[in-house]
Amino acid sequence: MSRHAMGWMRAGLVGRILPGTPLPDRLVIAPQDIRTADPIIAEDIYAGRFAFVGQLVEVGGQSPFEIRPPSAEWSRALHEFGWLRHLRVSDRALSQSNARALIEDWIRLTPRKHPIAWAPEVVARRVQSWLSQSPLFLEGCNRTFYRRFMRSLHKQIVYLRNIINEAPEGMARMRVAIALAAASASASGSSRFVRQAAKRLDYELEHQILPDGGHISRSPGAIIEILADLLPVRQAFNARGIAPSQAMMNAIDRMMPMLRFFWHGDGSFALFNGMSTTPTDLVATILAYDDARGAPPNNASHSGYQRIASGRTVVILDAGPPPPAAVSHRAHAGCLSFEMSSGRNIIVVNCGAPTRDREALWQVVRATAAHSTAVLNDTSSCRFLRAAWLRRWIGTPILSGPKKIDVDRREDDGVISVTASHDGYARRFNVIHERGLLMTADGGRIIGVDRFRTVGKGPRRDADQYAIRFHLHPTVKASRLRSGDAILIVCPDGEAWEFTAHSSEPGDPDAEQLDAMLEESIYLSDTHGHRRTEQIVVYGRIRHAPTVTWSLTRQAAATATRGRTYGEPELPL
Repeated sequence: MSRHAMGWMRAGLVGRILPGTPLPDRLVIAPQDIRTADPIIAEDIYAGRFAFVGQLVEVGGQSPFEIRPPSAEWSRALHEFGWLRHLRVSDRALSQSNARALIEDWIRLTPRKHPIAWAPEVVARRVQSWLSQSPLFLEGCNRTFYRRFMRSLHKQIVYLRNIINEAPEGMARMRVAIALAAASASASGSSRFVRQAAKRLDYELEHQILPDGGHISRSPGAIIEILADLLPVRQAFNARGIAPSQAMMNAIDRMMPMLRFFWHGDGSFALFNGMSTTPTDLVATILAYDDARGAPPNNASHSGYQRIASGRTVVILDAGPPPPAAVSHRAHAGCLSFEMSSGRNIIVVNCGAPTRDREALWQVVRATAAHSTAVLNDTSSCRFLRAAWLRRWIGTPILSGPKKIDVDRREDDGVISVTASHDGYARRFNVIHERGLLMTADGGRIIGVDRFRTVGKGPRRDADQYAIRFHLHPTVKASRLRSGDAILIVCPDGEAWEFTAHSSEPGDPDAEQLDAMLEESIYLSDTHGHRRTEQIVVYGRIRHAPTVTWSLTRQAAATATRGRTYGEPELPL
């Protein structure tokens, strides 16, 4: 039985106050919530309109905790109480009464075995929300409400203490640890629990935050979420005269530069391994806490990413294996995929991730074909758990994927190149995919080489087809040039890039032009929802063209040059 399943068997601990855990008589500090609050959302809540994960529910005079939720995602957002922060920026008296009424409704109407409300991660988020917004609804409240609130809060904290080891590994367990640290710093008479909670938080930080500042899940979004919750805990510790541990300070110092690592010029994050819409306001707030304001690293080898930047051009490459299975439930099969931007123009992207848990859509976007990389035989480089009867218990982890990934990074006179290979297709198709990327010193040209190297007995006869995909951001427009041998990509501000592809090594005078097709694609990480876009696709067969050289070249204007694109610095492949 999984550790997650064992956690549900211990649900009876929710309602029992364990010996040695007295009910605190008051909260002495409220950790700050650094997420943005919106008074318009508060007005909707007053009117009985609750909009979460793109779904609007009008409760019509009922409590939102009495109605049947439209989805599990909507219910999760409701029970996490993150929406309380919006009430704090509206009319004070109305906000206080509304917040108290909704909290009382939750205490009265939510059973202790509610499968969503008492999931470890949801409880952790609710505890943090109640603590952060406590000045709003506790100021001037009557004693009955105060005692009822404190008793419910205490039960939830005791529950988190008891189930932290059974909480799912990764972000769920991290959120529990952060919530317990926040609770221990907020309540009176909890000095010994502060030490315990801080020690457990240190353990999770040391286990989950990699030496380069990335998260063990390899998700850029995990760094944002952890910092958004961890920075207020550090402030709360300081306010109580408790010195934050060295482990906490080191983790924060490592994560801050990684925020900038995944940053494109428009403020959005690269779409790797479950990253969806970028909360730009939250990222800006987090970065305001970065006193060092250091430059982003270029080689995040522990996290498995490479960053190439020259001039105003940025390329971010996924050059790492899948994360451990226990934290791979939202990881993608995107090895050797890349994203590329020029200033505020995002040009090449991955498809991203949906903001809602639509299982069918998640299966699509996690596939290799949803990434800007090579796909062999229309097959992903990773295998995911598909059995429906198992997903209920252990989710959808990655079962197998690339294990051996070689990376070589070089820089010579400002010319940066990265060469990487993975064996994700070696076992099934006897093929190693190698990709080299070179950027000129001014950032005006990117040369790529995709090579399919056969191993063992060579590729199966029915499995040597490849497709090299370049998903385009929906704000750019792509069109085939009249000559038919290139594709012009025009950005909203008029900046243009020309794409060409050839079936040969760089610099080969006998290189043959390859047809680059324009096909439909989808972009899932826009603030306005899913958007149609396009992708450039180069098709080929390994036995006919095992090496493809392609280039992206910035044009002086929105017209393409007609010259050949060879004779530039060669990639060290």
